[in-house]
Amino acid sequence: MLHRVVYVSESVGATAVSTQSLAEILGASDRNNRRDHLTGCVLFHEGRIVQAIEGGRADIDRLVRRLLVDPRHTGMRIIVDTPISERLMHEPMALCRDPATMMRRTGLTTLSRLTAGDVQAMLEYRLAA
Repeated sequence: MLHRVVYVSESVGATAVSTQSLAEILGASDRNNRRDHLTGCVLFHEGRIVQAIEGGRADIDRLVRRLLVDPRHTGMRIIVDTPISERLMHEPMALCRDPATMMRRTGLTTLSRLTAGDVQAMLEYRLAA
């Protein structure tokens, strides 16, 4: 059975400001997610990270355990953790390239109080784009 997990966290240090750091994260995530048969997307905006991940329960749980101790972010809060019938994301790790537009179109002003409903709106917007 497939699952979807979405979390929000706050970036720490260079992760918040360095394009090089973000590129390294995306490259490693792409390799690891291919290996673990995970798909997903990530959004970086004003020091916040939102990542949606889809795959098998054991693979997602293993990734979440690694993320919980990753020093590049803090305050990880899982917003969605649910079984799904099919994947909405088909790339190992896609980057949301225009988070300000996505937030504006979905009515969000901040990611700090993101809800499951907000996440659904963001995923629907991403699918429609």
